[in-house]
Amino acid sequence: MIEAQTLQLVKNELTGITSRQISAVLELMQEGNTVPFIARYRKERTGSLDEVQIQTIEAAFQRATALQDRKAAVLKSIQEQGKLTPKLTQQVNAATKMQDVEDLYLPYKPKRQTKATVARSQGLAPFADWISRFPAEDLRQQARRYVNPAKKVKSVTEVLAGAHEILAENYADQAALRNWVRTYTTKNGKIEVALKPKAKALDEKRVYQQFYDFSARVNEMSPTRTLAINRGEKEKILTVRVTVATGPILQHLHERLIGHHQRSQATQFVTDAYEDSYKRFIGPAIERDLRNELTETADTKSIEVFGKNLYNLLMQAPLKGRVVLGFDPAYRTGCKLAVIDENGKFLTKAVIYPFPPAPAAKRAVAAAEFTALLEQYHVTMIAIGNGTASRESEQFVADTLKKIHREIFYVIVNEAGASVYSASQLARDEFPELQVEQRSAISIGRRLQDPLAELVKIDPESIGVGQYQHDLPAKALASEVDAVVERAVNQVGVDLNTASVPLLTRISGLTKTTATNIVAYRNEHGRYTTRMALQNVPRLGPKAFEQSVGFLRIIGGVEPLDNTDIHPESYGVAKRLLHAANLSTADLGDAAKTATLTKVDPVPLLGTVGAATLVDIVASLQHPGRDLRDQMPAPLLRKDVLTMEDLQPGMELQGTVRNVVDFGAFVDIGVKHDGLVHISRLAKKHVRDASSVVAVGDIVTVWITEVDMERERIELTMIDPDED
Repeated sequence: MIEAQTLQLVKNELTGITSRQISAVLELMQEGNTVPFIARYRKERTGSLDEVQIQTIEAAFQRATALQDRKAAVLKSIQEQGKLTPKLTQQVNAATKMQDVEDLYLPYKPKRQTKATVARSQGLAPFADWISRFPAEDLRQQARRYVNPAKKVKSVTEVLAGAHEILAENYADQAALRNWVRTYTTKNGKIEVALKPKAKALDEKRVYQQFYDFSARVNEMSPTRTLAINRGEKEKILTVRVTVATGPILQHLHERLIGHHQRSQATQFVTDAYEDSYKRFIGPAIERDLRNELTETADTKSIEVFGKNLYNLLMQAPLKGRVVLGFDPAYRTGCKLAVIDENGKFLTKAVIYPFPPAPAAKRAVAAAEFTALLEQYHVTMIAIGNGTASRESEQFVADTLKKIHREIFYVIVNEAGASVYSASQLARDEFPELQVEQRSAISIGRRLQDPLAELVKIDPESIGVGQYQHDLPAKALASEVDAVVERAVNQVGVDLNTASVPLLTRISGLTKTTATNIVAYRNEHGRYTTRMALQNVPRLGPKAFEQSVGFLRIIGGVEPLDNTDIHPESYGVAKRLLHAANLSTADLGDAAKTATLTKVDPVPLLGTVGAATLVDIVASLQHPGRDLRDQMPAPLLRKDVLTMEDLQPGMELQGTVRNVVDFGAFVDIGVKHDGLVHISRLAKKHVRDASSVVAVGDIVTVWITEVDMERERIELTMIDPDED
């Protein structure tokens, strides 16, 4: 049962989602259901929430639970100190942010030894409290009463100094004061960045040049700038600080702590204490808080960007029915080639040496060897990795293809992470007889054939479709990656008779153990002919079967419904629906016949399933074996090559979006370096979020605006100059 207060915290954080939907999702999760299963097969209970919305609820619940746990721990700690009051209990329970809870806890939080704690142990706290009441008596005269050599308080000066430390720390611990200063500094403060003395030599490529003398308001800092200056600071190139006009802050402290007590002898003493408190405690603490908050915001945004880009990369259209040659470029060690058949099966390998420093004799025969391989295996598509020697390889391939009298195209494939996969235990298990470089060529070829199936084998952080991902919190990034990969794999579904262990591991309800057992069972008993055979797989229990079976396809099996998105729990409804339309499972895929399904009266069926599920069943019957990725842009096929020297301002080109960041998009236009379309040039209208206009894998038309040969930078626009 979800606590009412926790549920309310989740509801407060989310918009557009009802309390009923939130409760339904959380209850389904507590029952052991996965996000993909809930999104696909429990739409009636959730009101048809999608995977992203369900994941958002899950994340908000985790944050709310963490907040509630922290509140309980704080209240328990204060209670054990004997200092918990009804008012404080109410304040802690009413807090909606972790920062608010920590501010309230600060006065009671066990501290390491400070000058103030020493002063309290010397018995000076009553004197500090007396001063804070602004007495009319003389401070020094009163201080003499607290001189105590036995407690190492030897003079009036030491008494006054101890009281000063106690008051300064007390003011710093007041939640209301800290909150006001934090709000004011957030609104009015600035981030000031400068080049560290003698550090220019560390920035050889001028990566941080724009931050050598940089200033921006705290509340206007972009995630990219925050992460960039954080990295520059970490590399000891930049210095970073938060600045704010202190006059209004000190005036506020004066009004709150002194108010009308203007004539007391204690007034100046308290003034000195709060000014010192701000300088030593409050100011630095708020600066840390704001820097941390900016970093957390930037991390969250960057993880979100990475997730979107990764999803779009995984969902790129597969290149089906083609024999592909994977081409892993290199100079000294030669270009590694691997031929893969229409189903991704490795056929053969080769190495050619088309570039220096290879001997002239090897270079002379490279084109002939390459051509022979293309012809022998009837290759129709070449996947060229975009690493070292990529553009020279592209030129070599383009020149060779001109001499072949049939249609063969090539595609530049992002090979990021291919070397990581090639050296992994997974790759060694898959191709134990091959060298690392040869495995890499296979991976590059398979990425073109089926990006999703191949990329799930690779650490997504190595793919490079975000910004500063290596600086991001590892746990949060891994969580986002897992959610995105799980969503993509389950939305597409997998062929139970060809899927690899890494691909199956991402299926709802399966683990590495059950995925391994599925493949082992397949190897031992042959093809799966029905989904129900999964129940015979060792250690795959009823819950795992329920959660996974709908996402596993069998092509050409005993039961035609096994090649649809329909869950076996709804096969009865599907067959009743077909019967009502005078159809059978043999008619699946016949568009003319299955079109009549939409005319069937749904009322008799709604007692068994809900309306949303019935709509999905009809769609699945009309499109068995459908692949969502077929709706995505196909790879941009090329036959010729460009260089940066060929580029001129105003030139119109087509390119593939390789990365989307908060300031724009990087587009591969067929030269060595990707060009940047700044967010201001993505569309004629104002664009706040680049991902609302473009996505990784999109094929876009761009125009060259500037080419900087020295810095190897290309500026692009997606706004037609003739319409600008």
